[in-house]
Amino acid sequence: MKVALVLSGCGVFDGTEIHEAVLTLLALVRAGAEVEFLAPDINQSRVINHVTGQVSEGETRNVLVEAARIARGKVKNIAEAVSSDYAAIFFPGGFGAATNLSDFASKGADCRIQEDVMRFAKSAADASIPACYICIAPTMIPLVYGPATRVTIGTDEDTANAITSMGGLHVPCPVNDYVIDEVRKVVSTPAYMLAQHIAEAATGIDAAVAATLALIR
Repeated sequence: MKVALVLSGCGVFDGTEIHEAVLTLLALVRAGAEVEFLAPDINQSRVINHVTGQVSEGETRNVLVEAARIARGKVKNIAEAVSSDYAAIFFPGGFGAATNLSDFASKGADCRIQEDVMRFAKSAADASIPACYICIAPTMIPLVYGPATRVTIGTDEDTANAITSMGGLHVPCPVNDYVIDEVRKVVSTPAYMLAQHIAEAATGIDAAVAATLALIR
């Protein structure tokens, strides 16, 4: 059983949330899945100094190259990936999901998904391939799956309102749980949108991964 884990760089403030990626990977491997890492070959929209939290002016980093840090070098350009090669797909969070995979961080409800990511995610959705979106990544769900899709980012009111404006059906959810749209086969969980530490994030991610794998035909 091969699944895709889509990364947005490396680092919570400008790429993939590393804890979420590793927790998702661990849950998948323990379930017997073969994981292939994917990322777009694009420059990050911004680079953040993770010590100060400030933008590193004049610095550029490539999302694919940065994602290779988490993937231990084995990462594939998502532009070359075919969704039908995978039994399920997973999108961990981190601000990279909202700044690199999409521009939700700057445009909110008017956001768009990066074209290679959208092609891959939409083809998976159209083929009813189960998918799991974690933390802030569920903000992409309304654009991929269309109006009235059940989705959660936890309880953050502003983000939930943006999802509603995009046509999604936001469902409040605690950190240790997930929301599933059974018709569209898409699962979402809050993780670090609510989690105070890694163990809290793990409870929801473990549950969401299990629910997503259970949707595989």
